[in-house]
Amino acid sequence: MNQIDRSREKDVDATETRKYWRHPCFPDLGLFKARFTQHRYQLHTHPTYVIALITAGCERIRIGRRSVLAPAGSIAIVNPEEWHDGEQGADGGWAYRTFYPSVPLMAGLARELGGDGDPVFSDAIIEDSDLAAALAAAHEGSTSRDATKAEASLLVALRHLIVRHGDWRGRTEAIESSGSRQRFSLYEDLVESELGSQLDLQRLADAARVTRFQVIRDFKKAIGLTPAAYIRDRRLRRASTLIEQGLGLADAAIAAGFADQSHLSRTFRATRGMTPGMFRRGGWSAPKRRRLRAEIC
Repeated sequence: MNQIDRSREKDVDATETRKYWRHPCFPDLGLFKARFTQHRYQLHTHPTYVIALITAGCERIRIGRRSVLAPAGSIAIVNPEEWHDGEQGADGGWAYRTFYPSVPLMAGLARELGGDGDPVFSDAIIEDSDLAAALAAAHEGSTSRDATKAEASLLVALRHLIVRHGDWRGRTEAIESSGSRQRFSLYEDLVESELGSQLDLQRLADAARVTRFQVIRDFKKAIGLTPAAYIRDRRLRRASTLIEQGLGLADAAIAAGFADQSHLSRTFRATRGMTPGMFRRGGWSAPKRRRLRAEIC
């Protein structure tokens, strides 16, 4: 760990704990365990599902346009690409165990169970004691040396979640087919292709041949957020991918469009609850993931 990484780690509140790692049998599935008292997540998205078992306290979460409370024993579910944040919902904060299963993993399980398409979860908060127990066992079992047990416990928990609480009809389009939707597709393409360069409202407006005011309205209608929040999220996701691929933190920051590594670190902690260095240490490179798929499971 370099000196900058150490300084970032020291900034983490000593009263809060966090740990991130990968599942031994499903290397694309990240796991996170944390206890927060003061931390407050900024709005962000994930390309994966987010399945969070609240083990103590209470978390307040905005998911899309809903604001919900997740007390101990409940499960918070965020579908892929849904905007969400999180903060303490009661004095003392909250603790939780989180799974980040990929869309291909969940879709594959749904097909095995007789479904068609990606499962969608319409309830942001689930109260199901059997599911909570299964998720707790799967999360704890992910650190077991018994690969078969680790794999089986995860599959049991995800099967329960999909069968009892999933929408079998597949994902529905959240944004109406309209001029705003068509323009938003242009904005998405531009942001994705130009993340490493300077992006502002005028560039987005020029791409869609509209005014800057229309750009703001389009983003508001499409996702309920500002263009700046969307761009920040996409830069964070690009940086995460580059870090997973083995790029250094400083280089990943610049390539994703952040001003520097410190800028990336601040944003990463605000939206992921961990430092980029912690994320890097808990992840595996693509070649290692391929070897583990072949050798472990």
